[in-house]
Amino acid sequence: MATNGWLWRAVAVGAMTATSAWAQGEAVRVIAFGAHPDDCDIRASGTAALWAKMGVAVKFVSVTNGDAGHQTMGGGELARRRLAEAKESARRLGIEYEVLDNHDGQLLPSLAVREQIIRLIRQWRADVVLAPRPNDYHPDHRYTGVLVQDAAYMVVVPNVTPDTPALRKNPVFLYYEDGFQRPNPFRPDVAVRLDEVVDQKIDALDAHVSQFYEWLPWVDGKLDQVPAGEAERKQWLKRNWLKEPGPAVRASLVKWYGAERGNSTRYYEAFEVCEYGAQPDQARLRELFPMLK
Repeated sequence: MATNGWLWRAVAVGAMTATSAWAQGEAVRVIAFGAHPDDCDIRASGTAALWAKMGVAVKFVSVTNGDAGHQTMGGGELARRRLAEAKESARRLGIEYEVLDNHDGQLLPSLAVREQIIRLIRQWRADVVLAPRPNDYHPDHRYTGVLVQDAAYMVVVPNVTPDTPALRKNPVFLYYEDGFQRPNPFRPDVAVRLDEVVDQKIDALDAHVSQFYEWLPWVDGKLDQVPAGEAERKQWLKRNWLKEPGPAVRASLVKWYGAERGNSTRYYEAFEVCEYGAQPDQARLRELFPMLK
């Protein structure tokens, strides 16, 4: 019980420190993790574009190099191609992108990879950390969620991974939206309107040619449906990869943007606050997501 009490006091102090840092004019810093070099783009590139326009420092991290995600290519050749695609997506979004050299399809929640995650969060001095929930069809996605969860407290412990200075405050950790219902459905604590940047999100997805126009259509048996022209491809991406808000997301949009803008929003990204890390109130979430207005 004493340890738990100390932990909650540390979390509370971290939250207050973060708030005071913002009040002193320090820019928000966001790091987002995905299992593969297109995962962050699918779940958070629209929000990243908005953050970048507001001066927020954003970094996407792929925990694997994506060297298995294609029907005809593989290994180092595919990894190099996907790294180039990730860098192009970052250029289009105005953010940074890092791809770790762990094999696609072989990710495990090991201590070595956890330490990679801890170092990256510390080095970025993150205020916000985004990651998938640890329930998903793909083991790499699940284990990315577990790895970030396992790092959530350790980033403030100096004697863990001592080669990289520990954070003095715990970031706010949030999950990307997904449709999985067990053990519990996604809760849209924050919903971000993307109508003004939806084409920039499509541009980010479009950079990952090997995935959205080759591998994923092939897996779904729809490779013959991919248009040949550039403009037609982007419209096809918008039809197939974006969806309109459901009731829970719509209610969250109205909460954050008011009835008029919330009800008129067509495109969005949503996030759930993780119970690990700093626990933000509504005012703090508006500081971290300054586009919520």
